[in-house]
Amino acid sequence: MTASAPPSARAGRGAGSPGPASGPARPLVITGAIAACAAAGSGLVLITLLVLAGWIAAPHAGLGLPGVLRTAADLWLVGHHVGFTLHAGGLGAAKAGGRIGLLPLGLVLLPGALLWLAGRWVVRKGEVSRLPEVGYAALALAVPYALLAGALAYLGQSSLATPSLIQAVLSGFLLALVAGGLGGARALAPWWNLVHLLPARSRSVFLGSLGALTVLTGTGAILAGASLATHLSGFRAADVALAPGFVGGVLLLLIQIAYLPNAIVWSICYTLGPGFAFGTHTVVAPTGSALGSLPLLPMLAGLPTGAHSAVPAWASAAMLSVPYLAGAFGGLLTARAAPTPAVELAPLWGFGSGIAAAAATGLLAAFAGGPLGSGRLTAVGPSGWQTAVVAGLEVGVAAAVTAGLVNWLRMRRVPRRATAAAGRADQAAWPAASRDDPHRIYLDPWADDGGPPGPPAPRGPAALP
Repeated sequence: MTASAPPSARAGRGAGSPGPASGPARPLVITGAIAACAAAGSGLVLITLLVLAGWIAAPHAGLGLPGVLRTAADLWLVGHHVGFTLHAGGLGAAKAGGRIGLLPLGLVLLPGALLWLAGRWVVRKGEVSRLPEVGYAALALAVPYALLAGALAYLGQSSLATPSLIQAVLSGFLLALVAGGLGGARALAPWWNLVHLLPARSRSVFLGSLGALTVLTGTGAILAGASLATHLSGFRAADVALAPGFVGGVLLLLIQIAYLPNAIVWSICYTLGPGFAFGTHTVVAPTGSALGSLPLLPMLAGLPTGAHSAVPAWASAAMLSVPYLAGAFGGLLTARAAPTPAVELAPLWGFGSGIAAAAATGLLAAFAGGPLGSGRLTAVGPSGWQTAVVAGLEVGVAAAVTAGLVNWLRMRRVPRRATAAAGRADQAAWPAASRDDPHRIYLDPWADDGGPPGPPAPRGPAALP
């Protein structure tokens, strides 16, 4: 599973080289365990510093240093999208307090970045030189990391909240496997080379789905920013009502930044049509909104209100056209990446890229929402399966139509290009003098086969009359 040192390194460690000789490579199991401990420890230290700053700025009675450490461990688990069960009447009353599942997606970037670096380190220190071995390196990182997450979830139980042990193990394993594997693969080759390792058809579907997701994400970010910009007065009023102070204001700002990816996913679901909810029997959609009382969080001021649409009809139509534009862009990339002479198969591959983008959107929608306690806030955010179904119909159909049309147009140009190339080759075969002479002479290649050859004509003066 190890690779030999490069020639330059071997040449630099000759008999007269003062540097020490390189020993055998460390096993991937040990290297992965070291990297997992380093990634988990670095994340815990960073989050502990933030919690400690908030505790010093606004101390609370009964919350000592052990409580600060427990809070930091809980936030570290939240960064891995681990839900909590609240206990309103003690540890035995698990159902009375409800669950906390509306977790910030932006906080996942911290452990994801650390695991990315850990995966690169495992590949380099483990001297992994082949792409199939990156899976073993990612697995060596993910298993101990999942065990650490499970241990923190078990030790983080308290009389107020209990983290989900199963979610901690599964989320830690999957995040380390994906982020560490991508980091390790990137350590071997650039992204474009890795994409070219895929088969042509799989690469076209991947590029098409990535293009559709890019359009949806960019539009969702623009829509979320525009909605918040048009409700700045409500944002400032909520911030003044909270009066968090300087340190509290910084922590509140960081929390809202961590929830920005959730807001982008909600905006994507808004453009798809079904929208999202903020409480039971509520809806926020382009056709109108029905909301109840909201928590006092400044960024929630950007939610549209009113039984009718808060934007003009043309703006609602433009928002609802975004999924079709995303599907058309994805279908264009799919057809251009790998055109097929079987024109009836091109819409199928375009539809496949749209379905892949819809599945990713539905998965993001499922993670972007969740319960926020008990009562009517048990339903917050978009529905994952509804988002996936609607996106599959809108993005998939648009991608199928566009891919079929683009592939058909490309296939029509192929005979024309072949005919034009044959004409250019035929013209290039004539001598230059023949091309310049308007009188073109055609030779009969069978002229000498009309009969037996006669005696040769006499040459010289005797041939003259």
